[in-house]
Amino acid sequence: MFSRMSEYQIRKAEAEGQFDDLKGAGKPLGRADDGDFSENVGFRIMAEAGALPKEVELKLAEEAQLKVLAGTTDAVARKEEMRKLADVQMRRAIQEEARRKYWTNG
Repeated sequence: MFSRMSEYQIRKAEAEGQFDDLKGAGKPLGRADDGDFSENVGFRIMAEAGALPKEVELKLAEEAQLKVLAGTTDAVARKEEMRKLADVQMRRAIQEEARRKYWTNG
């Protein structure tokens, strides 16, 4: 049922011209390094619309924290930055698991 509803919405938007002149039109979609391709496309579309899911925000926070950690040399400060990284990674994993459960039980 979800796929029929999705297909209907896509065809409706297409008929209304909502896909005309989109950024990157006619170019292949970029390959993502991790995750499901269709999820990555959906996340990218949402991001371009300014609607980042919490999961994506946490991925960006994780990348930023990795950069902070890479630039930290003091042992005590490094331990604190590692704690922050672990916290972000845990919260991201929780969000990913919640999404998977939602889509498999829905």
